[in-house]
Formats: sequence, C-alpha cells, structure tokens
Amino acid sequence: MTYDMTGKVIAVTGASGNIGSGVVKAFAETGARIALIDRDAGKLSRLITELGGDTDKYKGLPADLGDPEAVDTLINHIIDHFGGVDHLVHTVGGFAMGDNVHDVNLDTFDLMMNLNVRITYIVAGKFAAQMLNTLTPGSISLILARAGESGAKGKSAYTASKAAATRVMESMAQELKAHNIRVNGMSPTTVDTPPNRESMPDADFDKWVKPAEIGDLAVFLASDAGSAITGANVVIAGRT
Repeated sequence: MTYDMTGKVIAVTGASGNIGSGVVKAFAETGARIALIDRDAGKLSRLITELGGDTDKYKGLPADLGDPEAVDTLINHIIDHFGGVDHLVHTVGGFAMGDNVHDVNLDTFDLMMNLNVRITYIVAGKFAAQMLNTLTPGSISLILARAGESGAKGKSAYTASKAAATRVMESMAQELKAHNIRVNGMSPTTVDTPPNRESMPDADFDKWVKPAEIGDLAVFLASDAGSAITGANVVIAGRT
C-alpha cells in the first residue's frame, strides 16, 4: 500500500546508515519532506543526491545526538528549514558483545547504555517537547530489538540497554497519548546489512529482515493507518 504523506515533515536519525537509509527511502516514496540526521555530512549529501537532489524537500543535518544542546540546535535548524516536525524515526543504536556480568567490564556496559538508552532518551524527549510546545499531533518511532526481551550470555549490556530503551518508549507512550503523539518501537531480528553478512557468511540472508521492510513499517506507524497504535513494540522477525 502507498501512503500519501505530502506536506508532512519526517526527522530520521542515523539517516545514512543501513536501517536509516531504508527508512528515508520509504518515506521519500510518500512525498514527505525529510530531515536527514547523521554524523557523516558526506554520506548525507550522497543520499540526498540519490533521492534526486531536491534540497528543499531533503535536508542533511549533521549532529552530535549525545549532546542535549546540540539536539536543541538541530531541532531549531529543522524548524528554520521545514517549519516544524510531524514525525520522528530514531534509528541510532549499536551492538557489542561483552564479557560475563561477573567480569564487571564497564566499558561495554557504558557504551551500550549511551548508544541505546541515553541518546534515545535525549532525542525522543527533545523532539516530543517540540511537538508539545507547538501542539503538533504526530508520532515517534524507535528502533529497539527483540533481544531486549530476555538476557543472553555475553550480551548482558546489549540486552539490558534495549530493555531499558523499551521502557522509555512505553513510558513516553503513556505520557503523550493525551496530546495525540503516538510512540512505538520497532524490534527487528537480524537485519540484512553488509556488516552482518560479513560476520555471518554462512547464514541464509533471505530470511533476514530487509531495511526496506523496516522502512515500510515506519511509514505505516507514522501514517493515518497507524493512528490507533501507541505503546506497541512491533517485532519484525523476517522469515526466521
């Protein structure tokens, strides 16, 4: 199904990444205007060129999402260019294997908590505040992970961080539903990306989740068709 989101402004973090670019391309098909947010200005520029080069419709915005003041500045830039924000799709996160908990390796723990929880908390919170200040009904969608449902050997920091991010999503959904702002999660299993193919060369790639499929779900959750959904953590299990 094709959704018409002409006139809507979508902010996508991690826009030049494997998942983020899939989300950007899916929204581009709807006619939406898109703020592409990432650390790498060169990659953003190349993606905008791939989309047709319309710099009124697509704006690349490099930003340090771990810095609350930088996120405030980012949102102001989006407002200056587009006039506001209707929907946020936050795809930034990371994965790292870790030691056993009893090894007390705080480096991996701190890394996962920063990438998957702290940055999510800052970005989602700041964009939600902007929507509230402007009385904008809209949505926030966060990339979570099915791994956040349970612990796993050598993955305690990662699974804990994704579980914490899920609680942030659920809490925001409760806090914002009276203001017509919906908050949902998207939890893919293994995503078909070049790094995953390289690390698991013997896997059946056809069974993995495609970035375009995540993009399609993000569009649905932001569209009028998803208007009754908030507080959901939608698992995208591919064909596994």
